[in-house]
Amino acid sequence: MKLPAISLLLFLLLTGQVLALDIQVLGLFKNMVILRVDGKQHKLKKGKTTPEGIKLISADSDEAILEVNGVEKAYRLGQHVSANYKSQQQPEVKILPVQGMYQTPGLINGQPVQFLVDTGATWIAMNIHQARNLGINFRFTGKRSAVSTANGVAPVYRIVLDRVSVGGIELHNVEAVVVDGSSPREVLLGNSFLNRINMQRNGQVLLLKKKF
Repeated sequence: MKLPAISLLLFLLLTGQVLALDIQVLGLFKNMVILRVDGKQHKLKKGKTTPEGIKLISADSDEAILEVNGVEKAYRLGQHVSANYKSQQQPEVKILPVQGMYQTPGLINGQPVQFLVDTGATWIAMNIHQARNLGINFRFTGKRSAVSTANGVAPVYRIVLDRVSVGGIELHNVEAVVVDGSSPREVLLGNSFLNRINMQRNGQVLLLKKKF
């Protein structure tokens, strides 16, 4: 069902669950450490992070400095410790409707926009004035084309946006069109973005969630 959007309340859910980790240092090297975390072995280089969120700050033959849940601590060879960490869930965006329509703030290439959620739109769509305000050089980077609208066929420039964000959800290389005219009046959040995330209705609430 088409969900043209119009105004609302946005919530970001960045809640996490605190879990216990069993960490053992198996090997120490310059700028590298071998860990066993909850039975899984990891070879971790300086500046890198395990799937559990453990980051290696530095290491030598004597000790490794690990960052766990934002706290740095020294670990020695053979040391067997238990630590807590906060597992972050994927960010969610909840939008409440006004008269059955949905709107959410977002970013295009780091610039703020107000999106209208429209599952009937193939791409993110904007008019030429909105594109200019966002600093998009569509005449240089875009490809001339045409699309069918409620008012007939409209000339457009097909472009690729570097980054599109809604709440904590950020996608890269998102297709969009710039309509050569003053329509649409608001930037449409179309399926070039929506098809790459999970979207569902829970009562009146529209829930957007980034795919794993």
